[in-house]
Amino acid sequence: MEEHSVIENFEMKLNESAKDFLKEAAKWAYFLSILGYIGIGFIVFAALFAGTLFSTMGKMNPAMGMMGSSFGIVMAVVYLLIAALYFFPVYYLNKFASNAKAAFNNNDSETLTTSLRYLKSHYKFIVIMTLVIFSLYLLMFVGMIVGGMAFNNA
Repeated sequence: MEEHSVIENFEMKLNESAKDFLKEAAKWAYFLSILGYIGIGFIVFAALFAGTLFSTMGKMNPAMGMMGSSFGIVMAVVYLLIAALYFFPVYYLNKFASNAKAAFNNNDSETLTTSLRYLKSHYKFIVIMTLVIFSLYLLMFVGMIVGGMAFNNA
């Protein structure tokens, strides 16, 4: 006969306060995801604007040579990559919010589980992105120190 521990047999139930807190969190998450989508739209618009602006400036300045017009394309691609990078956490946050709302409207624990999975994915993406950005800051800081030391020794 197989024995199960108390934890394995425990099924968590949400009381009304916990449900209200999750409903409220879903509303705010939905609002933030809409703002995130608007922000991504602004970044895409900035990519188009910056690409056009830098291409025009490059053509007007002959000192930039061949790099002039292609610099606008590079800037547009960088902005579009940033927009693509920001899309995923906003998407996960939106999916959390919409699934949580549906779970409470339909009293469906499976949909609530799916919504919490999206919330986990959102936070995992944010943590990885934060670690990558901090690593880049550290590399830039070390690069500035090495560059400063090389400049002082020259």
